[in-house]
Amino acid sequence: MQIDIGKNIEDMSMQIIEKEIGKHQYTGSEWAIVKRVIHTTADFDFAKKNKIIFHQTAIQNGINALKIGCELVVDVNGVIGGLHKKNLIDFKVNVICNISNTMVRDKAKKYNKTISQMSMRESIMHMNDGIIAIGNAPTALIEVVKMCNEKVIKPKLIVGIPVGFISATESKEMLRKSKVPFITNAGRKGGSACAAAIINALFRLMM
Repeated sequence: MQIDIGKNIEDMSMQIIEKEIGKHQYTGSEWAIVKRVIHTTADFDFAKKNKIIFHQTAIQNGINALKIGCELVVDVNGVIGGLHKKNLIDFKVNVICNISNTMVRDKAKKYNKTISQMSMRESIMHMNDGIIAIGNAPTALIEVVKMCNEKVIKPKLIVGIPVGFISATESKEMLRKSKVPFITNAGRKGGSACAAAIINALFRLMM
């Protein structure tokens, strides 16, 4: 019988996380997501109380959207790199990222916006009933929240976990105050790998 070494290492890693964290305040499905983020980052700080924050309908909304092959808008290609491609193919989830689009760069300069902001504006037609995952650019998250508040878009879920020192914390606070289902975190930590880990965890919860 062939042994899946990668799977064994992953299982052992998850056991270590469970053992070192012990009791926590998350529900079962929330913990599955938090644990996946910890596994990706080796950062146990994410297990602290209210470090990762879930809107009450976020997880079910995300699962329902992925099940029917929603569109997934991301802020950077790094998020795409961390996604499990088989899941995307199996559930026919279409991933959109406009950050490298030359037209987006030209428009950003013309309208005095960051490229991340403009890439979100250029992805509007893919956002309704879809999922938006932002792991790198706080300005992208701010722009998405503004579009939600303007009622320009109505996504099923926003995964907003950008990393950084400028506007990262503030962008997440804006998201938490919005009326859109979200998964986010408190503070400066985050990143593309975290955003991808959350999407991967949602897929796993479907299986």
